[in-house]
Amino acid sequence: MTQNEKLAELSAAGVSVWLDDLSRDLIGSGDLATLIDTKSVVGVTTNPSIFQAALSKGTSYDAQVNELAARGADVDATIRTVTTDDVRNACDVLKPVHEASDGVDGRVSIEVDPRLAHDTDATVAQAIELWKIVDRPNLLIKIPATKAGLPAITRVLAEGISVNVTLIFSVERYKEVMDAYLDGLDAAAQAGHDLSGIHSVASFFVSRVDTEIDKRLDAIGTPEALELRGKAGLANARLAYQAYQEVFEVESRFPDLLAQGARPQRALWASTGTKNADYPDTLYVSELVAPNTVNTMPGKTMDAFADHGWVNTGSIVGLAQESQATFDAITAAGVDLTDVFALLEAEGVQKFEDAWNELLTATTDQLAAATKG
Repeated sequence: MTQNEKLAELSAAGVSVWLDDLSRDLIGSGDLATLIDTKSVVGVTTNPSIFQAALSKGTSYDAQVNELAARGADVDATIRTVTTDDVRNACDVLKPVHEASDGVDGRVSIEVDPRLAHDTDATVAQAIELWKIVDRPNLLIKIPATKAGLPAITRVLAEGISVNVTLIFSVERYKEVMDAYLDGLDAAAQAGHDLSGIHSVASFFVSRVDTEIDKRLDAIGTPEALELRGKAGLANARLAYQAYQEVFEVESRFPDLLAQGARPQRALWASTGTKNADYPDTLYVSELVAPNTVNTMPGKTMDAFADHGWVNTGSIVGLAQESQATFDAITAAGVDLTDVFALLEAEGVQKFEDAWNELLTATTDQLAAATKG
């Protein structure tokens, strides 16, 4: 089987292609392996919404849930077992990619319970627990970039555990995330961990920024405001990449860690499926091409890019000044960006918590039915 030309070109430009989806059917059918062979997929991300969707469809999980019910497992233990089994199996499918990339790719992410997003100690405890349960070197533990999440990120990295920092919306918070990463590496080195084995990505959300800011620009309604629609998400990501370059390519702190084997914390573009039908369905892939980045795509977006996407290698580097001008204009039009980013973070945590609660409810019902049966 040959790789899709467009996705292979994206990969050659330095963008790691990760799939934002996972299910037992995807693994068991061989479809995940096929995506690796034909669409340059070198990683997988999951979140509570993805697991909720996977477990609510079909019968792939019924036998295991019934077995766990017979053993008296509660709902939390059931979900933990089912999801970690899927992630472990996906890690095994991606093991050759992990080894071939010297540990950079071949990664699979699993998120801590979103109900813990504002509890540092509980987040750390569960991150360590998930790391031990999955027991694969190519795992990433997803921790949200809330204020409580930042110290948790540092403490988890200090244990030698690789982390995917999720739900990053603002450049300001992203800079705090990179500081947390470097602090974690410092602590890990002091604890005697091999820094070359610790990896991290910072998941910077894109389309949701446009969705919220476009809504506010529409409400303002001036010609100047309306002209700015669809520009914020890309401008925000480009400024984030500039911040990445400043920390990992310019500043003096990282080279000291690099000499000890540390890896840069790559920027990962998340929320890359377009939510506005007026925008190209490959917008957040074609226009976010830069070395040492990751783009995690829903299957629909990946298929669209494979069909008609294009690799714009001039879409990020050198555009920071223009991007800042875009944000200055959005602020001048009357959009409160501080409020936008606070709202997006709160909504992001709530959406994952809602999906987790739906998963809890559905699994509770399934356990009850199995027990009665």
